[in-house]
Amino acid sequence: MTNPTPPPPTADDAVRAAPPESSAARVRRRLSGRAAGIAAVVIAVLWTLPTAGLFVSSFRPEEQIKTTGWWTFFSDPRLTMENYGDVLFGTASRGQLASYFVNSFVITVPATVFAVTLAALAAYALAWMNFPGRDWLFLGIFALQIVPLQMSLVPLLRFFSEGVSIGDQQILPAWELQGAFQFTNVWVAHTIFGLPLGIFLLHNFISQLPRSLFEAARVDGAGHGVIFRRVVTPLIVPALVSLAIFQFLWVWNDLLVALIFAGGSVDTAPLTVRLAEMAGTRGGEWQRLTAGAFVSIVVPLGVFFALQRYFVRGLLAGSVKG
Repeated sequence: MTNPTPPPPTADDAVRAAPPESSAARVRRRLSGRAAGIAAVVIAVLWTLPTAGLFVSSFRPEEQIKTTGWWTFFSDPRLTMENYGDVLFGTASRGQLASYFVNSFVITVPATVFAVTLAALAAYALAWMNFPGRDWLFLGIFALQIVPLQMSLVPLLRFFSEGVSIGDQQILPAWELQGAFQFTNVWVAHTIFGLPLGIFLLHNFISQLPRSLFEAARVDGAGHGVIFRRVVTPLIVPALVSLAIFQFLWVWNDLLVALIFAGGSVDTAPLTVRLAEMAGTRGGEWQRLTAGAFVSIVVPLGVFFALQRYFVRGLLAGSVKG
């Protein structure tokens, strides 16, 4: 007696036999369609339109900027470099942005290096070193992200100017330093404000590194310092660069912390403070603000495009396991 021949598989059988589509695959398929592409283009155009208008206005004469909209440039195209020359090399009351560029670099670069370095060390300790209260300490650092920056400005300013004392006993001296260390206050302030988010981001990245790497290093006799320097640091370069870009942009574009801790002096004030002064007390010097805004974004754009490939890798790394 012969066995009956099984019927050929149908399309419904193939659909049932196929593995279920994951949620990530469904989202990827929807975002790669034509409608999603059109929506992305529309959003990009609407997002960049104000910036394009500001860029066009920065090359227009002062009388046109103050009397007509930027879109009228296409019907009456008149260009001038006077706005850029005024803000870069003008008088003390009208420009001189070139002298404030150095201050911005002196403030931003050390504040970025300090924040990234300390955040990496703290993240490694919280991820791979066992000590009492480690989880509670990480929870407290995570909670600091929801504390508004403005709440800590006055206590931190008092700490810099008066130090810490208990009764008549001076525990910590004042940090109001002069001379070569006149930027210390703003460096410390930006580092403190950038540490909570930096530690949180790097901790999530470092904690997902394979445990076998650390066990092999310990078998070879490596301590925590050697492991961090030779094993962890090369693996977290994309995450470090991503955090450095964020910190650099935040410090470079900061105005509030610079006004409080760096002051308005030409010797210490960064570019953002000078831009706020150039707008005038009533915001009427629009032609200076348009040119000054694009002068100030040259460096952040250069940093971002130079490190873009590391930035994308750092954002995507650690998002999935395996």
